[in-house]
Amino acid sequence: MVVIGIPLKYYRLADGRNILYLTEQLRRTIQKAGGFILPIVQVQDVNYCDTRYNELDKLTKKEKEQVEEYLNKVDGVILPGGHKITHYDEYLLERCIEKNIPTLGICLGMQLMSCYKEDFKVYPNESNINHFQKSDEGTSHIVKIKKDSKLYEILKKEELEVNSFHNYHVLINNNYKITATASDNYVEAIELKKQKFHIGIQWYPEIDYDNNPDSKKLIDTFIKECKK
Repeated sequence: MVVIGIPLKYYRLADGRNILYLTEQLRRTIQKAGGFILPIVQVQDVNYCDTRYNELDKLTKKEKEQVEEYLNKVDGVILPGGHKITHYDEYLLERCIEKNIPTLGICLGMQLMSCYKEDFKVYPNESNINHFQKSDEGTSHIVKIKKDSKLYEILKKEELEVNSFHNYHVLINNNYKITATASDNYVEAIELKKQKFHIGIQWYPEIDYDNNPDSKKLIDTFIKECKK
């Protein structure tokens, strides 16, 4: 059994209640690919929906120990899409890297990777490319993949059509290597060297896993790496 840890994200319902959630698309996809999901619950006593990043306290020693308990039980981690980055997310990523846990960052997860050991900064999209499509069906644009990358090694192609659901983009820090970009030069994929599997992508392979061979190959390869 391959255990995949996925941190739950936070959201406010229309009736005002705050919830933690895991999207059904991601749950079903990882289970189809052979993964057993372990939800990783936020450890701080904080209302993340109402608290800004600069108002959050750093994790305490006890809270860090709780994160460690989760990571001791997983074979891999997926950092999913969402709407906000917290110190909890940053610490989780840091420990995944230090423990060399196979990690896949999706959309906000990739953006989290881009701020590793640096301040988190995102920039509004100002492009003639549609980076936020209206429907889950279909794709938005093409990304170009560098041949000297793990992503190319997996997909065996230099161009890939992807879906897109983000209003902001990131630049890159010196820790990660850019491995794919859109024609407007926005960063679409990044990797961290000297890790078993550590890839961040701006698109959502779980959305079209059932009908896109490239998305299926990427997810399946991640699960296989987690088995090793």
